[in-house]
Amino acid sequence: MSQVIALVDDDRNILTSVSIALQSEGFVTRVYTDGAAALKAFGDNPPDLGVFDIKMPRMDGMELLRRVREISAMPVIFLTSKDDELDEAMGLAMGADDYIAKPFSQRLLIARIRALLRRQDLARGEVSAGDDEPQQQVLERGRLTMDPARHKVKWGGKDVTLTVTEFLILEALAQRPGVVKSRNQLLDIAYQDDVYVDDRTIDSHIKRIRRKFRATDPQFDAIETLYGVGYRFDDE
Repeated sequence: MSQVIALVDDDRNILTSVSIALQSEGFVTRVYTDGAAALKAFGDNPPDLGVFDIKMPRMDGMELLRRVREISAMPVIFLTSKDDELDEAMGLAMGADDYIAKPFSQRLLIARIRALLRRQDLARGEVSAGDDEPQQQVLERGRLTMDPARHKVKWGGKDVTLTVTEFLILEALAQRPGVVKSRNQLLDIAYQDDVYVDDRTIDSHIKRIRRKFRATDPQFDAIETLYGVGYRFDDE
């Protein structure tokens, strides 16, 4: 079945051109000119991935993402203004998986979409390196439980909802407790395709992961920062 991509942008020219490009690649597209209309539609029939412009009337991309994250962990790519670092940082902090600055190459956008969808499949255990690979096992580390096949995370028995990128980063840390992972190592794991993102991307995702766990457990401190080195998971 074709995967569904939701495009949300008040620029109809972008909606039309990107929609045509994605359809030519085999995707199904749904287009919306503002966040309010998109959010209403998502409640009835959620897409597989969303591409949101940030600056829109009625409901901007930031607010749309905030509302979406209350009900879904679907991958989201932000379209930002060129060189607007504040938009990028805020988007990542709120739970976006990726961002692309306008003007952008449609080829690049399609590559990013495919990369995110592949990472989503990896996180769910739906793809593997070979047909004979065993199914991913449930990972248990102290109070943490991660089930890749179901994309489920629990802390002390309570559900924690993570995006695809957040799941892969946490899984990489939890697989080897006490071992430090550098930002570059985590970038390679979370962004497996040839896509450039910088160090602050990982920092933003880590902050978001901690915030989600602390909403369940205010004393959560299992992800440690080693300044100038990277991050590690402590399961004690």
